[in-house]
Amino acid sequence: MKTYKLTAFEANGEKIMDESFQAENDDAAKIEGEKLLSEKDLLEKTHRCTSPSGKLLLFHP
Repeated sequence: MKTYKLTAFEANGEKIMDESFQAENDDAAKIEGEKLLSEKDLLEKTHRCTSPSGKLLLFHP
């Protein structure tokens, strides 16, 4: 399992979510990241999900 980082922001730049989670691979991490954002009603907020190597997996400006 790899550790991925999920971060969400308000329009003014304030960080409203900063969580790490485990996933088997990048595809699973995308699904898990979207699930976490949906559960917290943050899908429409600015967000990003990055892999352990720094690869950007999810991004919403």
